[in-house]
Amino acid sequence: MGTYVIKRVSLFIPTLLLVGVMIFIMLRIVPGDPAFLILAGDQAEGQFTEEDLQRMRKELGTDRHIVVQFGDWVWHMMRGDFGESWWYGQPVWDELKEKFPTTLELVVLAFVIGFGLAVPLGVISAIRQDGWLDYACRLFANTGIAFPSFWVGIVLIYLLVKLFGWVPPLGYAKFWEDPLTNLSQMIFPALVLAAYNMAFVARVTRSAMLDVMREDFIRTAHSKGLRERVVIYRHALKNAFLPILTVSGWQVGRLIGGTVVLETIFLMPGVGRTLIEGVAFRDFPIIQAVVLLIAVGVLILNLVIDVLYAWLDPRIRYA
Repeated sequence: MGTYVIKRVSLFIPTLLLVGVMIFIMLRIVPGDPAFLILAGDQAEGQFTEEDLQRMRKELGTDRHIVVQFGDWVWHMMRGDFGESWWYGQPVWDELKEKFPTTLELVVLAFVIGFGLAVPLGVISAIRQDGWLDYACRLFANTGIAFPSFWVGIVLIYLLVKLFGWVPPLGYAKFWEDPLTNLSQMIFPALVLAAYNMAFVARVTRSAMLDVMREDFIRTAHSKGLRERVVIYRHALKNAFLPILTVSGWQVGRLIGGTVVLETIFLMPGVGRTLIEGVAFRDFPIIQAVVLLIAVGVLILNLVIDVLYAWLDPRIRYA
């Protein structure tokens, strides 16, 4: 196990380097000159000269060869320096560290809600196969998968405004300062973000449980006189948990991606909304830092899931 973990951790650097190369090249390919946008934002278009544009490009460093720019960025990243935001004019880390807790709380809350409801729904659907509960759970799961999160968020805001007069707050309270207010503000975005995750995991749970329930050891457990609850949760669910764990880990990566749109819809001061603003302003340091942080989070999550496999199933060994 230790050797396997070391090998996986050693892959972090080439993987992050590949992610960095891809995002770095794509940002330089897409249309839009950051220097032009900055000058156009500071003064009316046409009131700056070509010399002003060239001077701004030199200040930003975009006039240098792309290989030189990439090498300089990697060197600073290795020292923990995310650079300075071109648009906001302050260190990228100072911009992100205030917004990262909001995004992290949203993802964790959405995962807890989605996973906490999905597994019981999938189990109920499997043990009541072809009954009305099964059809209701399957209808709910298919509906959740069919509707995109951004559409559900927009509809939810419309209904809340119409029925209860609730609108997304302009300022979000921090959890450690006012927990009740914070949770009341975060619950609706978390529910929207959890909807797809909950529906997908419920379907996978149902499918995995149906496969396990047909195994011989389940019939043996029943023949030994074990209670139904013990058979389902101690034997069936434990053995069906590997595929559930796999898709749950993948869904966390999708939850992180979903925050980009939902934070904009619900006016949340998170990293996802900052990424959208960075794309709009061509703020390359912000975009590169956010994408790299997301990549690190996904890599760590995949490592944790692989390690959990051996804990859940002792037959799994890593060479």
